[in-house]
Amino acid sequence: MAALIDEADNFDVAPLRLTVDLAALCDNWRDLSRLSGRARAGAVVKADAYGLGIEDCGASLYHAGARDFFVAAASEGATLRAYAPEARIFVLSGIWPGQEEHFFDNDLVPVLASEEQLAFWMSVLADRGDHPCALQVDTGFNRLGLSVEEAMELAEDVSRPASFSPVLVLSHLHSGDTPSAEANRAQLQRFREVSTAFEGVEASLSASAGIALGADYHFDLTRPGIALYGGEAVNSVANPMRPVATAEARILQIRTASAGETVSYGGAHRLARDSRLAVASVGYADGYLRNLSGAGIALRDSVKTGAFGFIAGHRVPVVGRITMDLTIFDVTDLPQGAIAAGDYIELFGHNMALDEVARAGGTIGYELLTSLGLRYERRYLDGKI
Repeated sequence: MAALIDEADNFDVAPLRLTVDLAALCDNWRDLSRLSGRARAGAVVKADAYGLGIEDCGASLYHAGARDFFVAAASEGATLRAYAPEARIFVLSGIWPGQEEHFFDNDLVPVLASEEQLAFWMSVLADRGDHPCALQVDTGFNRLGLSVEEAMELAEDVSRPASFSPVLVLSHLHSGDTPSAEANRAQLQRFREVSTAFEGVEASLSASAGIALGADYHFDLTRPGIALYGGEAVNSVANPMRPVATAEARILQIRTASAGETVSYGGAHRLARDSRLAVASVGYADGYLRNLSGAGIALRDSVKTGAFGFIAGHRVPVVGRITMDLTIFDVTDLPQGAIAAGDYIELFGHNMALDEVARAGGTIGYELLTSLGLRYERRYLDGKI
């Protein structure tokens, strides 16, 4: 696991730094567990726990009480197993030839999503004996999953081997983030039919957004993901989750520029006044997306101004194009002497909401988190009970 806050590291002098508040992560999980009512709350930790570190996040969630985890790949599950020894770990991409050792050695549960995977799994069980699996059913997403018809046929197939023992049947809402969407109710009805057919097998339909739809959508197990990490799960609703990640970049230089001069590549931003500019050590190589630039981005339509940072109690805009390693912020409106080279500017966190920054780039908080580069020095605030 990464060093905790009280251990010496390079955090105070790093060009880029990321603080992960594991206590906030665990509080978010407890809140989502309460909102899940009678259902248990699992935890989705795929994509390196949404970019924040599967080892530390997984261990903290396990200590907080999570016992059902979801990863995308078997390698993620193998990593997590050391930090969640008694948990059920579901692998959403299923199992493929050559991965058997990963699954059996690390006690991973494949989520089977096709007739091909089912056939392979049956052959594995014939050689290896009993091992749990899960079934994913497509109730209208047109992504992964058995069709409803295929799932119903499987449920009614009395010839299936006794060693075939699914412990969970799951599906996923495509418009859970929009509570008024009629598709949610249509998917719910189809999933009820499937879950009823698999009598005695636990069922799971809701990720973060689905939890907010109410008890009808909870079934036996919920699968919170983005909400755990402080992101917005439901459109047009105030986000109740605690911020978990704070990203900061060091200011390398503060420079003056005159009205009429241009800033960054292509001269896309022309200064309307004499300005002070803070050049920060972050760029698109660090997941601070080029689409967050203050100017010169042709494809961005929804937000014209680009992103803001936060420093010395003020929001400051990005000016010009973001480059691979550097971003320029306009700090003209800050009092003289309020900041200096070497100070840190918040990119997102407690003062700059993750999803507000994401919207400035025409994207979502998921992408900002999972795009975090390798150059951030990380600090984990301990979240164990």
